[in-house]
Amino acid sequence: MAEVLLRVAGPDDVPALVRFGEDVVPAHYAPLIGEAAARAQVRDWWRPEQLAAAVAAGQVVLAEDGGSVVGMAQRGRWGADHVVWKLYVHPDHRGTGLGPRLLAELTAGLDGDRVLLEHFAANERAAAFYEREGFVVDHVEPSAVGDVVWRVRRA
Repeated sequence: MAEVLLRVAGPDDVPALVRFGEDVVPAHYAPLIGEAAARAQVRDWWRPEQLAAAVAAGQVVLAEDGGSVVGMAQRGRWGADHVVWKLYVHPDHRGTGLGPRLLAELTAGLDGDRVLLEHFAANERAAAFYEREGFVVDHVEPSAVGDVVWRVRRA
């Protein structure tokens, strides 16, 4: 994975991050939550203004391979806790160790006691990944498109 560069995203990266979400997210979620809900994930959570705000706050790490975005992770806060809001790896780079690298880079040096994240219960691959990374189930919330599992680990 030496060819893949991880770095904090800058303002000029926002269009590429939006395109990455448009390219990767619907195909990933459609089998899990349906086509319409998968498109809604992009519409609701990958808007340029949302990503620009997170980038401006220094909360987005991206992975580049040959100048193309092949992964990204975004964090934020929910009360006193840090939350990993996004962690996506292009299908061609899954299983290469990029996910753990993105997660480590995103959460390095955080203050506070806990880091939270969530995923759809139907996303068994995400569940297994987060368990390997030390996240345990905190609670499950029902949603219209499937249960959402919230996980936690020490910061």
